[in-house]
Amino acid sequence: MTKSKVALIKCASYNAEEVHAAIMRGFDLIGGAAAFAKAGEKILLKPNMLSSADPEAAVTTHPSVFEAVIRAFADTGAKLSYGDSPAFHKTSQAVKKCGYDEVAKRLNVPLADFETTVKTEHPSPLFLKTIPLAKGALDADGIVSISKLKAHGLTRLTGAIKNQYGCIPGLTKGKYHTVAPMVGDFSAMLVDINTLLKPRLYIMDAIVAMEGNGPNSGDPKKIGCLIMSTDPVALDATACRIVDCNPHFIPTNLAGEKAKLGTWHAENIEIVGDKISDFIDRSFKIVRSPAVMVYGGGIAKKITAQLSPKPVIKSETCIKCGRCVEICPVDGKAVNWKGGTDRKSPPVYEYEKCIRCYCCQETCPEGAITIYTPPLSALLPALAFLGIFAGVAKMIAKRTIRFIQGKK
Repeated sequence: MTKSKVALIKCASYNAEEVHAAIMRGFDLIGGAAAFAKAGEKILLKPNMLSSADPEAAVTTHPSVFEAVIRAFADTGAKLSYGDSPAFHKTSQAVKKCGYDEVAKRLNVPLADFETTVKTEHPSPLFLKTIPLAKGALDADGIVSISKLKAHGLTRLTGAIKNQYGCIPGLTKGKYHTVAPMVGDFSAMLVDINTLLKPRLYIMDAIVAMEGNGPNSGDPKKIGCLIMSTDPVALDATACRIVDCNPHFIPTNLAGEKAKLGTWHAENIEIVGDKISDFIDRSFKIVRSPAVMVYGGGIAKKITAQLSPKPVIKSETCIKCGRCVEICPVDGKAVNWKGGTDRKSPPVYEYEKCIRCYCCQETCPEGAITIYTPPLSALLPALAFLGIFAGVAKMIAKRTIRFIQGKK
C-alpha cells in the first residue's frame, strides 16, 4: 500500500516572507505547485472564513498564509479565485475583516460566487445524495483547501475535511445539522462534500491554532507549523497527533476512511519535512474522548438530554444579540427568548429539543456560549449500548408475538 504523504513545515510567525518560504518548501516536498494546477485552469482557493474575525484571533486562515499560497501558484498560469461562506455576514463583507480583500485585490485574485446555491447530486454518497453547493466552488476546475487547526465542540477537531462545509452557502449550513443531527451522520455528510468537490490539495494553517472553546471563541495557541497533503484524513490525523488527541476519536476521520478519502493510521502515513515530535503539544485544550450519541426517544431521549454535553450561556457575557436564536436549526428553536419575545434576559435552552449541533456556540460573537459536560456523561457509552440492546429486544419481542399469532 502506498503511504499518504504529509508535509510538516516549521513556521514560527506570520511574517509574510517567512510564511512564503515555508509554503514553497512544503510544495517542494510534495511535488511543486505545478502538480496541482496547469496553465489556464480555474483554481479556487478555499480558506477557512468562519466569521468576520480579526486575523490574530485564530478564527480564520491567516491572510499571510492565503497570500503565500497565491504567490506559490503565480508561475503555473492558473486562473485563481477564492471564496468561502461564513455562517453570518456576506462573503463580500467578511473578506475585508479577515484580511483577504486587500491581498486578493493587490494580487488580482477575484472573489468567487459563494452566494448562489446549486443543488448537486452525489453519485455515491455515504449519507447525503443532494448537496447545495456554492456556484463558485462548482465552477472551478480544481480546489485548494486552506484550513485552520482548531478545537471543535461537535467533531472535536476542525481542519482539512470540515473546511469544505463552507462551500454550503450561509445559513443553509445550519439547516443541514437537522438533516444529520447525529455526529456520525454529520461527519459522513462532510466527507460527501469532499468526495464530491475533490479538492486537489489541502493546506492547514497551524502556525497559531485555536484551543478550548473553538471554533470561534477559543484561545489562540502557537503550534508553529504548516501542514500540507493531498490526503485530508491523513492531514487531520497528523493534526490530531500534534495536539495529542487520538485520531480515532474524530468522526470525520472514520467517515473519511470509510469513503476511501484517505487514511488516519500512522503506519500508512509518511511524514516529510520536519519531525512531528517538534510540534506535539500535550497541553493543548481539546476534548480527548469520542463523541457519543444515544439513539432513541422517550425516556432515553430525556436521559440523554440531561447527561450529554450541552451549550450553556454565560449571562454576564451575553449581549442579547439573538444570533444563537437565529442560527438554531431546530423547528420551534431549542434556544429562544423567554416567552418567545423577552429580549431583556439572555435566551434559554430546551435541552430535550437540542440536537447538540453547537451552531449557537460556534457563531456566538462574544464567546458567551460554552459547552458544559455533566460529570455523569461518562455513562453515555453504556446508555448507547443499552439503547441498542433495548431496540433489538423490542424487535425480537414483536417478531415473537407475530409468530405466535401465525403472522409472517
